[in-house]
Amino acid sequence: MPFLIKNMNPIKIILSFFLIMPVFAAPITTPSANDAINQGRYVAQLGDCFACHTAPGGKPLAGGLEMKTPFGIIHSTNITPDVKTGIGSYTYAQFVRVMRQGVAADGHNLYPAMPYPSFAKISDADMRVLYTYLMHGVTPVYQINQPNHMQWPFSMRVGLAGWNTVFLDDQPYKPNPAKSVQWNRGAYLIEGLGHCGSCHTPRGIAFQEKAMSDDGPDGKYFLAGATVEAWRAVGLRNLWSAPDIARFLKTGHNDNASAYGSMTEVVHFSTQFFSDSDLAAMADYLKSLSPGAQSTTARNPAVSAQTTAAELYSTRGGLGYTQFCSTCHQLDGRGVGAIFPPLASNLSVQSHDPSSVIHVVLSGWKSAATQHTPRAFGMPDFSSLSDQELAEIVTFMRTRWGNQGEPVSADQVRKIRDEIALKPTPPTAFVTPRFAAMLNSPNARQLIYGMRLMNETKALLPHNVGNSLNCTSCHLNAGTVALGSPYVGVAALFPTYAPRSGHSIDFKDRINACFKRSMNGKPLDRNSRELEAMVAYSAWMHSNVKPKSPIPGRGVGKISKSIVPNPINGKLVYQNQCAVCHGSNGEGIKAANGTYVFPPLWGSESYNIGAGMARTYTAAAFAKNNMPMANTLNFPLGQGGLTDQEAVDVGEYFSHMPRPDFPDKKNDWPNGGKPKDARY
Repeated sequence: MPFLIKNMNPIKIILSFFLIMPVFAAPITTPSANDAINQGRYVAQLGDCFACHTAPGGKPLAGGLEMKTPFGIIHSTNITPDVKTGIGSYTYAQFVRVMRQGVAADGHNLYPAMPYPSFAKISDADMRVLYTYLMHGVTPVYQINQPNHMQWPFSMRVGLAGWNTVFLDDQPYKPNPAKSVQWNRGAYLIEGLGHCGSCHTPRGIAFQEKAMSDDGPDGKYFLAGATVEAWRAVGLRNLWSAPDIARFLKTGHNDNASAYGSMTEVVHFSTQFFSDSDLAAMADYLKSLSPGAQSTTARNPAVSAQTTAAELYSTRGGLGYTQFCSTCHQLDGRGVGAIFPPLASNLSVQSHDPSSVIHVVLSGWKSAATQHTPRAFGMPDFSSLSDQELAEIVTFMRTRWGNQGEPVSADQVRKIRDEIALKPTPPTAFVTPRFAAMLNSPNARQLIYGMRLMNETKALLPHNVGNSLNCTSCHLNAGTVALGSPYVGVAALFPTYAPRSGHSIDFKDRINACFKRSMNGKPLDRNSRELEAMVAYSAWMHSNVKPKSPIPGRGVGKISKSIVPNPINGKLVYQNQCAVCHGSNGEGIKAANGTYVFPPLWGSESYNIGAGMARTYTAAAFAKNNMPMANTLNFPLGQGGLTDQEAVDVGEYFSHMPRPDFPDKKNDWPNGGKPKDARY
């Protein structure tokens, strides 16, 4: 089974069938009917039957899923036991023939995208259990198979019998007596039932796998990696440690990578159900293979090279990465535990063929949801960025932190963009400023310093920040996200009358108010280099806004104050949606070096009661429009998904948790107008 999977291509079909359970070399026994059905269901889950033989929103195993191949479109078939439209009329002999030889009951040949060359290795005992489950453990569904649309001459099946003659070995797996039982079990699963080579072995001119095992003169090609339909399935011959392999298949992630593309479906429907003994057997087999010419050894993220500030902030790729990627993957490329995958030492990121990493940034990502990791996390597509921008960002990722990939070009991005045929991104009134554009300004150094002060406030201004927050904790992506408290156009609104202070303030006053309230700290000197840089950075994002004119995406949005908060439900929402990033007790999440990855929401290290976010409906609007991150595929942070009521409930809950006092609260709203949800 692939570790990087293709989406909607022949490999998708190849993933579509069965991975089998029984312990290799065990005595052959005849199971009871119930036992056979139960074993068969386990077989079907491990074999990924449901993922490919179930259309979105369709009945399980009734087929109809569209799969694109280089030769046209194929639809998965109905494999329920319906007599008229499924396989209910198949005899056991006919079932064996279709599995071992790719010949259907009516005599027509299947395309070899269905991996019957691998399934030919299935033992008789496993084949019998699988047949029993499909015939007696699955609900029949009447659903006529959809026609395929293959290009001529591939629409003509007459040559498939000849293909079988040349390339098919339909004999069951034969154990290697010189190897252990565990090794043979792993080989049996990977070469046969798991059909891993279908994705990870390069194909020949006739679409045949260049090798079906590690044996023979062509064995070096087996599991050496392959590229199909703009996805790169990495070579498996010199992959991770055995525990890392097992963990990846069980949960969809490890310290080196996360599943994406259709691999999320494989993990969800299939590999998470592998027994620990089968996972160990597969890892044992994979680790026994010689490295191979295309193999790349993963470096340990703990020893990856550090990226310097100069690399991050003086290059377009580094600035693009900082803006669009670092919130989740971090400036050091190490990601965040089981939530966001590392980019440092990631084989897919630095593969000699960059297809997969380009594909992901163009089309987005969704993690696998499993019984072990039930929460799925998403990354939106960044197709709204230009080919040149994405090429710069991808090149940065492939050549930093010790990664050894080659740069990519805008033409390579365009080629994959065209190949996967993404829908155009609809235009929006809010135009996202680009950090990289600051390099074109005569005061670029000052602007970038201002941006860094917004992103790294605690680290760069430790004497002015009294908690563990940064400006970007509330002003997402350093103020470049619509309804995430963006800075775009805001400088044009100042000076302005501020009801909270009771007099007119300028933009420096506004920034310093944040230091006193949101940062629970001390204001900056009005003439300091730091405050000047922060003002200059914010003013740079003027977006041609005129005073008193409407600003698209301004603030955090609005939410009705007529909604009555329910803090009891808010606690449930928090635990279900927020705790994964902010901690069960609002304590935030720290990196290994002790710095905060995601900020604390209450307690001594959070904002004080004078901050705007300490008010129920401000907190609710922010949560509604910006949280949880990675919960949807919304650009740029996958934010959103809460209902208005949930947002108000959770806003009431976390805004009213214990937090520092604000000593100057007695001076607020001297002329009246204090909001009803103020904390004092």
